[in-house]
Parts: sequence; structure tokens; C-alpha cells
Amino acid sequence: MDPINKFTGSGLVNLLGSTRKARIMSASALFLAVCAFGAAGVAPLAPDAAELPVTSVTTDLALPSLSDQINALQQQESTEKYVHEERIRAGDTLATLMTRLGVEDDAAENFIKKDKVAKGVMQLKTGKRVQAQTDENGNLIWLRATVVDGKDIPVKNISITRNGDKFEASEVAAKLERRVEMHSRTIETTLFAATDNSNDGAKLPDSVVKQIVEMFSTNIDFRSDLKRGDNFNVVYESFYQDGEFVKAGRILAGEFTNRGVTYQSVWFEDPVSGQSGYYSVDGKALKKAFLKSPLEFSRISSGFSMRVHPISGNWKQHKGIDFAAAAGTPIRAAGDGVVDFAGMDKGGYGNLVVLKHWANYTTAYAHMSGFAPGLKKGQKVSQGDVIGYVGSTGWSTGAHLHYEFRVGGDAKDPSKLAMIQQAPLTTAEMARFKSVSGEMMHRFALLRPLGRTAAMMAAK
Repeated sequence: MDPINKFTGSGLVNLLGSTRKARIMSASALFLAVCAFGAAGVAPLAPDAAELPVTSVTTDLALPSLSDQINALQQQESTEKYVHEERIRAGDTLATLMTRLGVEDDAAENFIKKDKVAKGVMQLKTGKRVQAQTDENGNLIWLRATVVDGKDIPVKNISITRNGDKFEASEVAAKLERRVEMHSRTIETTLFAATDNSNDGAKLPDSVVKQIVEMFSTNIDFRSDLKRGDNFNVVYESFYQDGEFVKAGRILAGEFTNRGVTYQSVWFEDPVSGQSGYYSVDGKALKKAFLKSPLEFSRISSGFSMRVHPISGNWKQHKGIDFAAAAGTPIRAAGDGVVDFAGMDKGGYGNLVVLKHWANYTTAYAHMSGFAPGLKKGQKVSQGDVIGYVGSTGWSTGAHLHYEFRVGGDAKDPSKLAMIQQAPLTTAEMARFKSVSGEMMHRFALLRPLGRTAAMMAAK
């Protein structure tokens, strides 16, 4: 074939075709590469919702039973329980109390009337709280109440609970929660007015006010010495049951500023020796070691002197003081001590109690009609504790107390002795006292105006 013509005809066509195919393939490869590269950063387009296939599904649904719903609701209501609280009112009977508590349960009432523990509910005092839980029909589930003594102090808690178709009653000793309260007051008119009105809205209990008077009465005459602007701080213990106030206890520390002079007192009871009493902040005992009289109200019928004995008729020394009082009058321990003797004396003293005090002091109490319950030799007593009662046993012509004060076994006239201070704290007791005293001084600092301001700023 002619070389010039080799590109003509079919050969030319084939060459052109091969060239075009190669270009098309190159272009396709380039297009695919670009698409592949772009696919990494471009999401595919979502299909048009109008083009999606549609399928209809029909299902028969069963409607819930109305009776089943009612039964379920009734079952839920049957488990509902209601707690009621009431206070005993004057003239209340068991029936009226149970009605107010929402109890409509004859079986429960019959049980309370017959059971020896449960019937304590019928003896509750006016104002006392009673709680009960019932179901929706008024059936009793449980009932709780507290029995108090003559001073309104809780003695025991009574609990009545349902156990199936029967009831059970139990009682446990009441447990009180102890709290420490602290208050500050300023005198505007009288002490009692200051204790009734305050910025903190708390009225000080009467027993605390009485203790304040007793604590500072040797330094302050509360009838004439008080001046407007005088102030006092007090820290005392109080007792609660189930969040309800029961009683105020002992003052733990007191501070009274009268006419610019401040008096302080701290209660300390040593956990090791048992020594207790009120002390100044430097540890000096404030309580006198012995009472002036073992009887609260009495008169001296015979002093410590020579006299004619009312029975023997002989002239002899009367080695004690006789206090005339009605039979049965309580006799108080003149000081802290231990019972050295309690019984019938063969020498004419009749029923006799002898107490040993610190150092070499002893006191004797004769002609008693009887002893305090449980009093026995070796028992510790505190100043003011009742140890017996006035009588006329032994060589006696009438009801009175023969009281002797002895030093080293010898009877002395207590009226001629210098006032004896309470036993001083030992070195170990003083160390423990300083810890207690330091805490109370910190409380006083918080109660004073500057201390309260600093405490509030620190709290912010």
C-alpha cells in the first residue's frame, strides 16, 4: 500500500477511532477521580420523599377493659395509709380521741381497753400528743403515745401495732434528745421582763430564770440592784422528744453584768472523780461546802449549848442543833458526801444517817421517821439530796431534826465556824475544768454584741 494512502480509508478511520477512544477514556478517568475526591467532602443528596414507596399497614388494637381500670384504681386506694396527730383535750374519752384520729375500728378500741399496756393511752394528760396511722376504711395500723410523770416529764412510750387481725402493745423507756441552748438578754425593766421578750423570739424557761437568780444572788440583789442596760448571757441544756420541747435542764454557764461589774459561773462535773459544782472561770468553787440548814423551812428549837435533857432531866451539853418541823418534812444532805451509816441507832438517836464529807468533816441527822428510798451505806449523795424525813424516833419528845456537825469526830457548833468552801479541784481536775471553761468562754464571746457581729461576718 502506498504510504501516503495508509492513513486513508479504513486505516484513517481506525486511527481516528482509536484516538477518540483514548480521549474519552482519559476524560472518564479524570471525571471519576474528581468525583472520588469530592465524595470525601460532599454528602450524597437525600432522595425525594415523593419518590419513596408508601405502604399502608392496618392493625386491630384491643381497647383496655374499663372494669380492669376500676379494679386497679381500687387496689391502689386500698394501699393508701393516713397518719393523724391529735392532742389530748380535757374531758376526752377513748372514743372521742379515736374519732379525731380517724380510727373507726371497734377491735382496736376493745384491745386498748383490755390490754394492760395499751390501756395507758387512756391515762394520757391533757395537751399530750398522740399519733395514729389508718387505712382508707379507718382501720388502725399503729398508734403511738407518750406517758408522762407528775412533772410532765416523759416516762415511757406506748406503741400499738396491728399484726394481721390482732394487735400487739409494747412500751419502752422514753429517750430524750439533749440540746445546748445559749441566749443573751439586756435588762430594760425587770429580769422577768427580759426573759419573756427578746429579739430571737425565745422565752427563757422559768426553771432557767430561777437558776439565774440562785446562781448570782450572793452578789446581786435582783429586787433593788438591777439597772437598765445590765445584761446577761446564759448557756443551758434542754431536752426534746420527737422535736417537741420537754424540759429545761441545768445551766451550764452564766455571765451577768450588773452596774459594770461582770460575774461568771461555769458548771463542772469531773468525769473521773465525780466532783461537781459551779466554779469561777479560774477554777474556784462558788458553792459553799455545807447548807446553813438541812431543812428548807424550819426554826431552831434548841441550839448548841448546855441544857436540861428533856427525857433524863440531867444538865448536859447539847452537841447539835434541833430544827422543829412537821413530821415527814424532807431532810436534805448538808453537803456532798458518802453515806457512812443509815439505820436505827442504839444510843437514843433513833433513825440516824451519818454522812462523810471531804477532809475530816461529817454530819449526822437523827430522829428520822424514815429514810429516802434506796439509801444505803456507801452511796454517794449531793448537797441538797433528800436523805430522809423528820420524825420523833429514839429519845425524842416531838417531831424535830437533831443535826450535828462534826470535825474529826468531835461535834462543833456550825454557827460559830467560818463558812467552809467546797473542796478545791486537784491538779488533774483543774486541767479538765479548763477545757470545759474554755468552751464556755468561747460561747460567751459569741453571745456578746461584738462577738455576734464577728460571727455573722465570718459566716458571710
